[in-house]
Amino acid sequence: MRVLVVDDERPTLDELSFLLRQDPRIGEVVTCDSATEALRILQERDVDAVFLDVQMPGLTGLELAQVLARFKETPPVVFVTAHEQHAVEAFDLRAVDYVLKPVRAERLAEAVRRVVEGSARPAAAPDEHIPVERGGVTRFINRSDIRYVEAQGDYARLHTGDGSHLLRAPLTQLEEQWGPAGFVRIHRSLLVSLAHIEEVRMHNGRCTVRVGGADLQVSRRHTRDLRDLLSRSRP
Repeated sequence: MRVLVVDDERPTLDELSFLLRQDPRIGEVVTCDSATEALRILQERDVDAVFLDVQMPGLTGLELAQVLARFKETPPVVFVTAHEQHAVEAFDLRAVDYVLKPVRAERLAEAVRRVVEGSARPAAAPDEHIPVERGGVTRFINRSDIRYVEAQGDYARLHTGDGSHLLRAPLTQLEEQWGPAGFVRIHRSLLVSLAHIEEVRMHNGRCTVRVGGADLQVSRRHTRDLRDLLSRSRP
């Protein structure tokens, strides 16, 4: 792979470049010390990933990632920073990973692995038509329209943009069947579609996600897994 490393501190830039060049999956490392220069490089040549500092003079790393998100083909972004408080915002920008300084070689190798896995991700699972009943009438809804699923005894309540529908199926069954389509468990009674998550919020150590205008609580057990999935697997 060809990667671009962006950091305004020369010692860190040199260290990251050295570590990445030791990785057999990396073929070329391009470096620069500002987000503005990074934009110029990205307009002139293709890269397979960007390793990006968060806090830099002028255009910050987060602002650069926002610009890259508008590219027709957005290169995967790995944030490398000493400031952990920006993690949620970084994952909202669909960062592949968030590596804290000082950088360890094995942690950087893990970030490279995530980039490689993301580029090799298989095509999304085909959509499915789900039969639901209301008032004695059976209708079909697209699975891709389901924002989240709520357990209700032996039933699951499917929430879409035009209301909710009951399906006779346990949540564990839907989690197994719909996992390849991007549905993940965030609570023992909630399954959400990664494609419909609008925001991830952290407050006093508690995580919530906003899906279709609804704020859903993420259990502590599932918080780390969810953030990891969002960074690597969100469509």
